Amino acid sequence: MREIILIKNGELALKGLNRKNFEDALVKNMRHRISDLGEFKFIKAQSTIMVEPLSENADLHEAFERLKKVFGIAGLSRAVACEKNMDEVLHFTCEYLKDSFNMSRTFKVNAKRSDKSFPLKSPEICAITGEKILTDFPHLTVDVHNPDIIVTVEIRDREAFIHGNQVKGAGGMPVGTGGKAALLISGGIDSPVAGYMIAKRGIILTAVHFASPPYTSELAEEKVHRLLKKVSEYSGRLNLYTVPFTELQEAIRAHCPEDLFTLVMRRLMMKISSVIAKREGCGALVTGESLGQVASQTLSALQCTDDAALLPVLRPLIGMDKDEIVAVSRRIDTFDISIEPFEDCCTVFTPRHPRLKPELEKVIMAEQKVLAAFPEDIIEATAKAATLTVIG
Repeated sequence: MREIILIKNGELALKGLNRKNFEDALVKNMRHRISDLGEFKFIKAQSTIMVEPLSENADLHEAFERLKKVFGIAGLSRAVACEKNMDEVLHFTCEYLKDSFNMSRTFKVNAKRSDKSFPLKSPEICAITGEKILTDFPHLTVDVHNPDIIVTVEIRDREAFIHGNQVKGAGGMPVGTGGKAALLISGGIDSPVAGYMIAKRGIILTAVHFASPPYTSELAEEKVHRLLKKVSEYSGRLNLYTVPFTELQEAIRAHCPEDLFTLVMRRLMMKISSVIAKREGCGALVTGESLGQVASQTLSALQCTDDAALLPVLRPLIGMDKDEIVAVSRRIDTFDISIEPFEDCCTVFTPRHPRLKPELEKVIMAEQKVLAAFPEDIIEATAKAATLTVIG
């Protein structure tokens, strides 16, 4: 029995003349993701990619689990390949799916006949296959509306494929097809979700994290590493730059009005992240801000922080409420890590009464007083002092 994985690439089918470039990027990402599981062959055909193990020690089960998290895949199925004749189709349908049939009560059959020279049409394939299933598994009944298992028979150019229920893939676009961006990541709930969502649109991520020892601990940094490890299961390997931010935060406390602490801090973060992002070849910054969620995320506040950025700022969560963000964080398994009680630098020196409608000119004046406390270009120096860790 020759088992393979069938990949449905969904949104990529809408691409025009450059569709091949997107499919090649998807295959490259899939190959990289399962490279340590044995040797596999990838075959592209008719909006489907077939992943076939080339040796007995190739781990098809783990490959299937990993491929569920590769962006660009709309759906995937484990399937059996056989010759294009109904005797083979009927035999392998009942043999390959017998465990699923034994655990089900209802089924339906779908047939896809891309090879129009095959003597039977799709309705005939469905009828004959359904009759065989009912004969071999008499406890089953047909339910065309809400079956426990959907049996799909695909008659293709060279062979036939049979599979059960299709599993939903990660969707989106293959990572690498949308450019690069730098994610400002804290240890909270929002920023890992923002990274996941922007990577889903094909963006290669670089991460920037600001640490303020002794106000923030090594456990807080380790927490960020674990969050990014979860994100990298979808985005692929990424670079993390950890920025030493203590000196700047202490200068903010010493020289800035308290109600502008957070805004000046965010502006300095934008400036430092812009330097790192440009050095990494990124075309944008990414943040986890959601409009109106906290005082630093009002329209006026966002205008103040955007003014400091040297690159466009992407905010994939901007219109989401907290429940929606939490739902995504649970789905990608970052929520439990995010709520661990280790403070990040965004919670250090939090003002008691932050300014809700700040004026840009006053924020810039406060920032200039902070920067004037240093004899050198502290933005460039701090960006240069960031340490690099490869995640994933």
